[in-house]
Amino acid sequence: MDRRHRKKLPAVWLMTDERVDDALLLAAASRLPKGRAGIIFRHYRTEGPDRHRLFARLKSIALRRRLTLMLGGSARQAAAWRADGWHGRDCRRARRPLLHSAPAHDGREMEAARRAGADFLLLSPLFPTRSHPGGRSLGRARFGLLSRQARRPVIALGGVRAEHRRMLKALGAAGWAGIDGLGGRV
Repeated sequence: MDRRHRKKLPAVWLMTDERVDDALLLAAASRLPKGRAGIIFRHYRTEGPDRHRLFARLKSIALRRRLTLMLGGSARQAAAWRADGWHGRDCRRARRPLLHSAPAHDGREMEAARRAGADFLLLSPLFPTRSHPGGRSLGRARFGLLSRQARRPVIALGGVRAEHRRMLKALGAAGWAGIDGLGGRV
């Protein structure tokens, strides 16, 4: 990770998803560990003004709780919305320093994210997940192998919960992210 970022990379990340009711999402964000967690706001299918309003509500929580808030999309949009960074494959940089996270599902995507200058990766899915029923998961062995080859901090995603923390550390993950896994207390 680049020195330009003052915040330490959070170990716990809440991923937003349109399947989750807004009230539940806001409640989950309010329970994240103060100063030690982040939110990756996706909601790609939510219409412009509604998406921006929900982002603003999460931003208010993030500021109060000292959370890192990333916007799914481009660096330019993340800068305009005053996010801490952006999540996605866009490799263009913003005018001000922002974190950049990228999704990865295999070695090829990890290398593309590294070349695009991603500061950290969300490697998924580690386990079967409700958001991708029937999808193929990496499993522990493959995840561990990819995580150790990443040359970037790796955040585990996909069926991961708080009780997996020790196992994730042993697999080389710098942290974990969840949608359903953060519905309860972290």
